[in-house]
Amino acid sequence: MVKIGMVIGDRYEIQELIGTGGMSDVYRARCNKLNRVVAVKVLKQEFSENREFVAKFRREAEAAANLMHPNIVTVYDVGEDNGISYIVMELVDGYTLKEYIEKKSRLAINECISIAIPIASGIEAAHNKNIIHRDIKPQNVIISKDGKVKVTDFGIAKTTTSNTISSNVMGSVHYTSPEQARGGFSDEKSDIYSLGITLFEMVTGRVPFNGDTTVAIAIKHIQEEMPSPRIYVEDIPISIEQIILKCTQKSPDRRYQKMSEVIEDLKKAYISPNENFVKIDTYEQNSVTKTNLAPIYERSKRNYDDVNTSDIENDERIIRNSRKHDENLELPPNVKKEDRRQADSNQNRKPSRNPQNPERRKTQGNNTQGQTSSAPKKNTSKNAPSKSKPLPAKKKPSSRKKDDTSEKIKTFIIGAVAVIIGLLFLLLLFKLVGTFDTNKNKEKFVGVPSVTNMNYNSAITYLENAKLEYEIVYEHSDDVTVNRVIRTSPSAGTSVVEGTKVTVVVCADEEGIKIPPVVGKNESEATSKLEGDGFKVKKDSEMSQEYDKGMVIRQIPEADAKVSYGSEVTIVISSGSSKEKNKMPDLTGKTEEEARQIVADLGMKVTSVSNDTYSDTVEEGKVCWQSYTVNSVIKEGAEVTLKLSIGPEPRYYNCNIVVQAPEKYTGGPATVVLKTVDGSTELFHESAPVFPLNINISGIYGVSKGKVEVIYTVNQSKETQNPDGTVSIENVPVEEVVSYEVDFQ
Repeated sequence: MVKIGMVIGDRYEIQELIGTGGMSDVYRARCNKLNRVVAVKVLKQEFSENREFVAKFRREAEAAANLMHPNIVTVYDVGEDNGISYIVMELVDGYTLKEYIEKKSRLAINECISIAIPIASGIEAAHNKNIIHRDIKPQNVIISKDGKVKVTDFGIAKTTTSNTISSNVMGSVHYTSPEQARGGFSDEKSDIYSLGITLFEMVTGRVPFNGDTTVAIAIKHIQEEMPSPRIYVEDIPISIEQIILKCTQKSPDRRYQKMSEVIEDLKKAYISPNENFVKIDTYEQNSVTKTNLAPIYERSKRNYDDVNTSDIENDERIIRNSRKHDENLELPPNVKKEDRRQADSNQNRKPSRNPQNPERRKTQGNNTQGQTSSAPKKNTSKNAPSKSKPLPAKKKPSSRKKDDTSEKIKTFIIGAVAVIIGLLFLLLLFKLVGTFDTNKNKEKFVGVPSVTNMNYNSAITYLENAKLEYEIVYEHSDDVTVNRVIRTSPSAGTSVVEGTKVTVVVCADEEGIKIPPVVGKNESEATSKLEGDGFKVKKDSEMSQEYDKGMVIRQIPEADAKVSYGSEVTIVISSGSSKEKNKMPDLTGKTEEEARQIVADLGMKVTSVSNDTYSDTVEEGKVCWQSYTVNSVIKEGAEVTLKLSIGPEPRYYNCNIVVQAPEKYTGGPATVVLKTVDGSTELFHESAPVFPLNINISGIYGVSKGKVEVIYTVNQSKETQNPDGTVSIENVPVEEVVSYEVDFQ
């Protein structure tokens, strides 16, 4: 039982309980040896009694201790003291990402990306060490008060080999991957799924799946389609939406395969949030082929008589199976398949000379002499010689031989002709099949995406990404919000050829559709907005002193007017003013007085100057930011805002040094002190050190260098004159100080 004030491991003094979880409690403690504040995670008593679990807890903690990364909470020590299993970690002064989301309801897109990239970087570092976190969630991400993002709590993490790992341990169910929910394999892609859910919560303020029980939520992760975050927040950029959807694909093979790929796309999204560069394999590449092969397989198992012409026309592959249909026909019980094949092969031949068939023998006897028997007849008369005459015996076999040869030639010719005709027929069929296959290969099938209940613009984006055409049909519905999709035809999930036109049924207001305000927007934005809401756009232009060139001056009808669907809206676009405009100069590096004078000379005025911006490149007190970009067109009377530099931003540094014993040090009392260079702050103090001494300090604010002092005592010989005039020599202890500067990282 851990109590406040007790010392664990002979060095960690427990100060207060700062958090509790499912398996452990976290305490604030002071390391008496290094004189620093740390966090000590203590395994709960019910788990400490299970020796197998404790051994697993220790192995996994030791694995996590090998992770050294700025975005991972550092593990300093792992140990056990009187039945108490503990992990000593870096204490981060801040709050969890979950608390931050709850405080702000949802986060801005740039802020989401700025937090997601460090999370992904930390997880990537763990993956590179073959460690899977398996419990990524906002509760396990800490944001320090200085803005640093760190991943913590590798409590159910597990090291891996080259193979994936299997475990029944499941992380928090709202963020668990489908394979974890099923108790299946977990690998890097499981953490990617959980990161996607976390990003979903950051941008929407909610989790995608919820339920009354953990089992119900887990089933949703396995079975239900991942909702688009645009359903809850319409203005989410498409790149962020697509990153979330790719991270959270049900099949791990369709997700990002490495965390580095996620980081790369997040960086792109930060620069170009509205660019659609994320590629998602929403459907299996072979899914259409598998679907179409099912009826082919079923038809190929039927008798040939059951296969009609439409089957062959709809599926040319059945032709390949038609050659085998005879073998599938039902045979009489007394007929073997081998006999049937032989009978079939003889259908095109001349009748065989079967001596056992009377009818056949009769027919042959009428047409050919001497073919009823292969042996010469005996003469039964009394005067007949005992042997048959040689001449008739020779003639009859000769006649039969000629007839046999003729019959064989005819049979061979007929068989050869049949074979040639069959080969030509097969060649024709193969060409036909090849043509079908070629045409079919040219047709690429895609699945109709699910856009039900989506905003009209989001639905169109999904269809365009799937390379499908579309047409809009409006219909009133009491169950769906105005301007959201009621249904599509074909329905979601239907496999269609790329380029197929999909009918999108959008919910409309019974009184008509309201015209959105577009005055003040640029031409492209206004046109896109109006056409996206189902209006036809007519454009006009005129000069304006108030609006810049390309901006909408007014619209007809006015905003918020309700008109019928497909009505025409005229927008008047500014062609610019008659007065010549100036280009904004670069004021960076100018003093406030110089900047004000330059702005005034251009007919503008400075309305605001702030002195609160860090800059690594601009000297303190000079302009480092201006509200108008350089070379942008400005008009007379424009108001300019300036920001002055307050110098480089102070950063946090880490000190990782080894202090060696001074050259003259031979033992005895000594003290090691680490101070800031100006000596104003003492960062480290150790009495009676053991050399060499490691000093590891993180989070040193605004100081890039320090000063090490080693204070020790040496004995020096000193001569002393005695009252009697003699001189004695004695050893006197003298304090020595060795000091030098060190650079922080």
